[in-house]
Amino acid sequence: MIRSMTGFARREHSGPWGTLTWELRAVNHRYLEVGCRLPEELRSAEGDFRQAIGVALRRGKVDCTLNYRASPGAQSAIEINQTLVAELLTRAREITALAGQEATSINPLDLLRWPGVVQDQGTDITPLLTAAQSSLAEALKLLTESRAREGDRIRELLLQRSAMLLALVDAVIARLPEVRTRIRTRLLEKLAQLNAVPDQERLEQELVILAQKMDVDEELDRLKSHVTEIRKALDGSEPAGRRLDFLMQELNREANTLSSKSQDAETTRAAVDMKVLIEQMREQVQNVE
Repeated sequence: MIRSMTGFARREHSGPWGTLTWELRAVNHRYLEVGCRLPEELRSAEGDFRQAIGVALRRGKVDCTLNYRASPGAQSAIEINQTLVAELLTRAREITALAGQEATSINPLDLLRWPGVVQDQGTDITPLLTAAQSSLAEALKLLTESRAREGDRIRELLLQRSAMLLALVDAVIARLPEVRTRIRTRLLEKLAQLNAVPDQERLEQELVILAQKMDVDEELDRLKSHVTEIRKALDGSEPAGRRLDFLMQELNREANTLSSKSQDAETTRAAVDMKVLIEQMREQVQNVE
């Protein structure tokens, strides 16, 4: 079974602490690249979230967004460190006196910006973190299922085009004896037009050399072998994206060689049709995990 690298999943979870919403968006990528946007309360757990995503997914560019709306009763209390504020005011007056300036009022906002003046009493984020992890696992399951469904569609397309490719290969193989006969006949006709009496032994040698230059049996065998490997990869249980991508390169190479060796218009057209099919397959494979 193969999976696509494209997918979307959304999971929402509510509790006494508020509402958590995971949104996962995945597109194709050469490797696994994860981007996380997290609320400040759960930023410290980013490593755990990334690890969970890495276990579930192998390849793809994955954008993960976690939105958190706290319930009114879950807001953490904010206190002012009055002792520190009093100390700051005292020191400010002393500095003003030393500078020989008149005492001026101090901007309260400036005091609030001083480190330690505003104290967040904090809340226990353990329930929130547990819910986020559980919700992420559910979202990853939904994303995996979505990618699997898309992978099934891609698999069917690849199998269809593989069958069409094999049909073209078989057509070329069936035509080879006729092509070889036509080449021999054409060469003899040219010799007859020149009123030349060829040396039969030398003629046979030249025909053998010409046949070797135009021999495409190896390319056709490799095309069939690569299609067999594609089918095995599609039916395997491991991610097959990189293997399929390599096989597409090999298929294209063999089709190009077949086209360059061809001395027959029908074979050339078949090679062109093969390259069109291979390119269509390659575009689909780019999205396979």
